[in-house]
Amino acid sequence: MSFVSRLSWFFRERWSRYALAIMIMTAVNVLNMIPPRMIGGIIDQIRTGTLTGAELRQGVLLLVGLALLIYLMIYLWITTLFGNSILLEKRLRTRLIQHLTRMSPSFFHRNSTGELMALATNDIPAIGQTAGYGVMTLVNTIAGTTVVIVTMVSFISWKLMLAALIPLPLLTLVISILGRQTRRRFASAQTAFGRMNDQALESISGMRVIRSYVQEQYDLRAFDRITSDVMEKNMRVAVIHAMFHPTVTLIVGMSYVIGIGYGAYLVFHNEITLGQLVSFNIYLGMLIWPMIAFGEFINVLQRGTASVDRLSRTFEQQPDVRNPVHPKPLESPESIEFCRLTFRYPGAAYDSLTAVSLRVDRGQTLGIVGRTGSGKSTLLKQLLRFYPAPPGSIRISGIPLEELAMERVREWIGYVPQEHLLLSKSVRDNIALGRPYASEGDIRRVIELASFTKDAELLPHGLQTIVGENGVMLSGGQKQRVSIARALLADPDILILDDALSAVDARTESAILQAIRRERTGKTTWIAAHRLSTVMHADRIIVLEDGRIAEEGTHEQLMKQGGWYRNQFERQQLEAKLLDSSN
Repeated sequence: MSFVSRLSWFFRERWSRYALAIMIMTAVNVLNMIPPRMIGGIIDQIRTGTLTGAELRQGVLLLVGLALLIYLMIYLWITTLFGNSILLEKRLRTRLIQHLTRMSPSFFHRNSTGELMALATNDIPAIGQTAGYGVMTLVNTIAGTTVVIVTMVSFISWKLMLAALIPLPLLTLVISILGRQTRRRFASAQTAFGRMNDQALESISGMRVIRSYVQEQYDLRAFDRITSDVMEKNMRVAVIHAMFHPTVTLIVGMSYVIGIGYGAYLVFHNEITLGQLVSFNIYLGMLIWPMIAFGEFINVLQRGTASVDRLSRTFEQQPDVRNPVHPKPLESPESIEFCRLTFRYPGAAYDSLTAVSLRVDRGQTLGIVGRTGSGKSTLLKQLLRFYPAPPGSIRISGIPLEELAMERVREWIGYVPQEHLLLSKSVRDNIALGRPYASEGDIRRVIELASFTKDAELLPHGLQTIVGENGVMLSGGQKQRVSIARALLADPDILILDDALSAVDARTESAILQAIRRERTGKTTWIAAHRLSTVMHADRIIVLEDGRIAEEGTHEQLMKQGGWYRNQFERQQLEAKLLDSSN
């Protein structure tokens, strides 16, 4: 059984709790056999006129005490068993998030956000239900059925028992067929649910764009089509699920007909007493729940198996970049060297970087410029090891990057990407993401360095203002400056600014760059930009063209070369003058 094998680690760890719950459930099933036998005996005593008042009181008190004992035992096994299922859900969610944090970007290209959300919100609860409710129904089926049948044979009539159980093999066949249908349809429903999550996320995150293009009705129709598909597939699951209970009831009803008819015949021929027939029918009624439980178990097991298969496929995917088994120690990055680095994105048809060679020593600032799509962001991301690079092509202090622990490398880096991701928290919490316990003085200092002081004062609640989903309450320039302040608060050895000043005006840009130069004396800074004024002060500037270094040098040297850099710089200067004169 794939469900048990895939979760064997949890069952081995919690076997004692499961064993305790199963023993208590079995004991409850045994105790449940006592009341029907007592009732049958009392009926026979009433029929023969031998029942006394004392015996009746004794029987009633015994039944009340037995009910209280069973109540306590049921409470114990429910808390024990379902406590395990809740713990399993917690463990799986934690493991899923840990797994996602280790994955490289290519993993998220292959797996949509909606699918990953469906794993956490639908599949893991289905697995937990199987480990709790599924185990309960299985034990009730096995223990309940066994105890009832043994009691029927031992105390009533084996012939009546065999006759009444004739229809039950049919139940096994029907449930097997319905179970296979349930698993297939549930997997399809889960996939549709993941697509619906994707659509909802896109609609919510892109609401401003949808409204600006007056596409609300189109988006509603698209969402309606997807939700209709989800509803249809879940209805198909519900149809199969709805067939379990009536099927079980019908087959058990046939057993009732046989039991009452043949039982009356045995009573008439004095092979059993009337009280035994009453007890037998109570026992037969007690078989209804184990039979229903068996149907529920198959249904829940098929759902849980489909979900654990989906979850396992996610866990089986490994990151493209892995930590070395024995990482080399390094205190600080004294130099960064690219040695003829050639890189191609997974699945791409051509190289994004070709034979890139450069060296940046500690304390230097490197400027990276070039046309859109020339490879600027790709080059910066190589330091973060989001994608695998050829061995030995990137070295830090002479040590190949792949031989250093990824966590250690990323601790050295403060990264401000083009896409500024802000959490739906306060401005202060977003800035303090890398240092949650930073002092107010440190936060105020980096806000000043990022030229965000005046903006913070104008916010409704200052630094405690909630920025909304992905910073929707802030402008593009404000989001950039919050991201810069966040990176500066970490005080990294290597600061990477990937076109991080594109949304601010020239005066603000100049103030931020001066503050960064002043603050980061003796530390390394990499800046990629379209606006060449951003990198004029850099110790070295490289111009990328189709993933290759086309020009390199200082600002003055590049201006003398008369290539793309000079032409672009003069064009931008002219545009700035024309803009100033028009204002």
